[in-house]
Amino acid sequence: MTERIALIGAGAMGGAIGARLVATGTPLAVFDLDPAKVAPLVAGGATAATSAADAATGARAVILSLNAPHIVRAAVFGPGGVAEGAAPGTLIIDMSSIDPEATKALAADAAAKGLAWVDSPLSGGIPKAATGELTLMQGGAPEDVAAAQAILSKVASNQTRMGGPGAGQTTKLINQVLCGLGFLAVAEATALAEAAGVDADMIPQALKGGRADSAILQEYMPRFAARDYRRTGRIDNMVKDLNGAADLARLTHTPMPLTALCAEIHRMLTAAGLGGEDQAALMEFFKGPNKEQFT
Repeated sequence: MTERIALIGAGAMGGAIGARLVATGTPLAVFDLDPAKVAPLVAGGATAATSAADAATGARAVILSLNAPHIVRAAVFGPGGVAEGAAPGTLIIDMSSIDPEATKALAADAAAKGLAWVDSPLSGGIPKAATGELTLMQGGAPEDVAAAQAILSKVASNQTRMGGPGAGQTTKLINQVLCGLGFLAVAEATALAEAAGVDADMIPQALKGGRADSAILQEYMPRFAARDYRRTGRIDNMVKDLNGAADLARLTHTPMPLTALCAEIHRMLTAAGLGGEDQAALMEFFKGPNKEQFT
């Protein structure tokens, strides 16, 4: 095997991870079902692969950035998948956000084929990927996680092994509960500030260092106030993650009333056609119906 890394999935997040790896000198082979998503990485120095198996051939590790467990399974174990090209001992690093139980099954199936598996979902999104400051929560055997952390050090500044397979995904669900509630709380506070005549742009500085301070407050209240809806994430992806948290809550008999409400609001926005928008579009929930709709 060479020092080459394979990347399967070059969407918004996978593309950002790939761009950072290429920019920091990592030899990268990329495959995505949509060639248009691969093109920018190739322009930056990556190599386009004809299939996931082709990308994995000769690679020492394969990074996955996909949207759902069935897509991950198809990309790895389906026809033309990673398992067809990867040599025994190849490390698979799944940076997708999928449910912990599916991850455990995927890791077990990979082990049966002589492949190592680390789940390494992320927090920080596209902006932090671009600067190499992602936060990664990881699950897998200690030696496999250590190998993954060495590879991902170019895209992440904070990496933590949380336990065996699936532990990273469980931690990501907890992260998403906190983020989902945080986004909604800051959006609601922005709406109140605007209604009360207080400049919402000044609030992050006013509260900086206090108990209400957070990265979400500092980044998103100005965006909420400006209705800056540029895409760095998707509301429907938050729905997926909050659904995963609800599934885990049912499995563990954990009451999560605030998370349930947060998920419903995200579903309402998705039903209104805003699923592909950034979390900044939560402000649309507080706009209310227009008079023109009823005249």
